[in-house]
Parts: sequence; structure tokens; C-alpha cells
Amino acid sequence: MADEIGTRTAAVVAAIRDRLATRALAPGEKLPSIRRFAATMGVSPSTVVEAYDRLAAEGLIRARPGSGFFVSGAVSPLALTEAEPRRDRAIDPLWVSRQSLDAGPDMLKPGCGWLPAEWMPNAAIRRAVRGLAQQAGEAVLTDYGAARGALTLRRHLVRRLAGEGIDLGADQVLLTASGTQAIDLIGRFLLRPGDTVIVDDPCYFNFQALLRVHAVRLVGVPYTPTGPDLTAFAAALAEHRPRLYVTNSALHNPTGATLTPQTAHRLLTLAAAHDLTIVEDDIFADLEPEPSPRLAALDGLARVIRVSSFSKTLSASIRCGYVAARADWIEALVDLQVATGFGGPSPVAAELIAATLTDGSYRKHLEALRRRLSRARRETAARLEPLGIAPWIVPRGGFTLWCRLPEGQDAGALARAGLAEGLVLAPGNVFSVAQTAGGFMRFNVAQMTEPRVYEGLARAMAAAAETDLPFTSSP
Repeated sequence: MADEIGTRTAAVVAAIRDRLATRALAPGEKLPSIRRFAATMGVSPSTVVEAYDRLAAEGLIRARPGSGFFVSGAVSPLALTEAEPRRDRAIDPLWVSRQSLDAGPDMLKPGCGWLPAEWMPNAAIRRAVRGLAQQAGEAVLTDYGAARGALTLRRHLVRRLAGEGIDLGADQVLLTASGTQAIDLIGRFLLRPGDTVIVDDPCYFNFQALLRVHAVRLVGVPYTPTGPDLTAFAAALAEHRPRLYVTNSALHNPTGATLTPQTAHRLLTLAAAHDLTIVEDDIFADLEPEPSPRLAALDGLARVIRVSSFSKTLSASIRCGYVAARADWIEALVDLQVATGFGGPSPVAAELIAATLTDGSYRKHLEALRRRLSRARRETAARLEPLGIAPWIVPRGGFTLWCRLPEGQDAGALARAGLAEGLVLAPGNVFSVAQTAGGFMRFNVAQMTEPRVYEGLARAMAAAAETDLPFTSSP
């Protein structure tokens, strides 16, 4: 009996520690009352009293007579590995990102999320660098960036967005240090710890890692070849009352699927009925052969926020992203960017990107890039077929190929075995909130042109098959 009571007390202590570690409870915040927390945890009030006493003895919380218990100033540093659900590091989003970013020149990266350097418009970038060095004023080279970012690039983006049917002014565009920072600013603006955010399942894994920084609850909705499962989406809205939905509309990451007009209209109807804000990450737009429906265009930026950057088609080294949204929301986001970064992105980066985008060769670069990716998709699928690996769908464009592994092959085990073969892979459960994609792998077709990718993959599959790890194979 004593062991059982001790176990219950430890569970309560662990639950509070988790809230402190993820910042769901902030310094100075009052803890739930003893009776309320006992009801939440399904334990007796005496168990909660003992747990609170233990935490108070450690200095993590303190009692105020007549007022209750409060979080002390000494809260543990936020560690994303603690904020994440407990996972094997082979299926940990941060681990996969770090492996890709830190890979040496001898490592092959069929699981990374960017194009090879030789596929990028290097000649145009060099011209822009030379032009900026010769013509830019001293302020561009040495000053902080303007609060909204360089006007030249914002005006160019206004023209690009107008081509999609989004009518806005330059005051509705905010340049950011990256697309990731754009989503982070939106999270700071709209989210509070404990809010619920809907993401696709599977979805881009850094959405998950970034949103967990904001100590929110993630709810995954299954993704289909035409967009999110609308029945599951409607049920999630009714049950969880989410604050945000974060998605890719075009060339969805990791599946490569494209949102259909019917799904897009139904999504916006559901969002309006439930007062849901949508963040539409459009980073793969220039890789589409023909434009597909955009939520921001259909909605007119009423409840949709567009974010993007130029790292996939221009340069991941010259970092710059943007947010397009309602003017009043942009005002608030500008303040947040000043508070957290003191000004907009580097003026040098913004001017280089503006010069490259307006270079007459950029359009030709994109046309050639789409053709090259189309060939790479066909060749990759053909080379994977003898290994028993098949695409879930064949995307209209882009460089991702979401593939089903042979029956019984676990993607996490394969990723671990791949490292020994000099391969950085992206296993399915990295992308899945529900951890239901253990039988899938995302491949980057642009990073799979060398025969030794497939040779190493075959050896890794043989090694991984010797493990016996359970998984479910739902996409």
C-alpha cells in the first residue's frame, strides 16, 4: 500500500515538473488548488499535499499561507528534448535536423530538406553580391535593418502576391530572419501555454519542435492526397477548440500532396465557424509546375497568415523570410520582432535576395529546376522499386518523395543503420504527431543521384531487418 501511495505521489511530482520544464507554469504563477489538482490527477488530496511539500522542499514551488502554492523564480531551463514526447533519438526531429546540418562532406543526405548547392542559382547570387558591394550605400552595409525589413523586397513580394490574387500593401508584409522565425513570431503573438494547435499528420517535423517551444498541445489530423481528412479535421475543431492550424498548401511536406479547391473551401468554412487562424507555409511555391489553390488567396488574409522564405530555391545561406497578414497583426508582429531581434533581417540579405529575384535569369533557373526535379523523381522512384520502396503518391513537383517501406521494415531502425552506411535519412515518425508512420520514409530526390545512396540503403535495410521493432504503417 505504501508503495502504491509513493507511486501516485511521484506521478503528481512528475506532472508538475513537466509543466515547469515546458513553461506551462511560469515563475510566480499559482498552482492549481489541492482539491482541483487531485481531481485532475485522479488521486486523493493528501497525495497532492505530499507532492507539493516535496517540490517546496526542493525550492521549485513555495507556499503562501492563505493563498496557496506558487512557482518559485528558479524554474528549470527549457530543454526541447524534455518538451518533446519521449522518443528514440533516431526518430527525434531535433536529432534528424542536427545530423543533416552537421553532416560532413562524406555523408550523403537523402533525408535532408534542401537542394544540393550546385542546383542553386549561384551565378545570379554572385552577380547580386558584386552589385551590392559596388553600389550599396554605407547604411545597407553597416546599419540595423528597418523594423519591417527592406522596402525593395517587400514591394517585390507585394507584386508576387498580387499575381496570386492577394491584394495587399507593403505595410502588410513583414520581413523576418527566416521562415522559421516568421512562425515563431506568430506563435509569440497568438499562442499561450496550454493552447491547442492542429498540424497535419504527417507534417514538417520542425513545426512540431518549434510549436513545443511555445508549450502548446499538438493535435494531428491525418493528411490525404487531397489535403487534411476533413471529417477528422472537423472533429478536432469541435473537441479541442484549437487556436491555430499550421500547414503547407502546395507540395505538402513530407507527402508532396496538393490541396484541392474543394478541400480548401471546406477548410476555410470550418475555420470561420470555429474562429480558427490558419498559418499557411508556402515555401515550396516556386517548385510547382502550375499554381494550386492557396488558402491566403481564397481567404484574402482575413484569418489566414502567409509565411515563406527563399531557402529552397535561392539560398539557405542568405536567410530571409516573410509574413503577409492583416495590417493590425503585422503591427503587433513588428513590435515583437523589434523586441526579440531589434529590427528586421539583415539589409544585406534582403537586398541580395531582391536583386536575385528580379534578375532575369531567376525565372529560367526555376524552369530548369522544375525539369531537373521531374527527372529526378522518375529516376528515384525507379531505383527504389527494386528495394521494395514505393511512393505514397507521385507529387506534381518539388523534391520530396514520401515512400512506403517494405512490410516489416521499421524506418527508425533503418535510419540508425543508415548512419553506419554514411546516410542521413528522415524516418516517418519524425513527421507524425501520432507516431503512426513507422513504415514510411521521406526521400529528397535531388540528393539521390549517386548510386552509392541506393547501395548503402540496401545494406542498411538488411541490417535494420534484423531488429524487431513494432510500428504501424498508416500514412
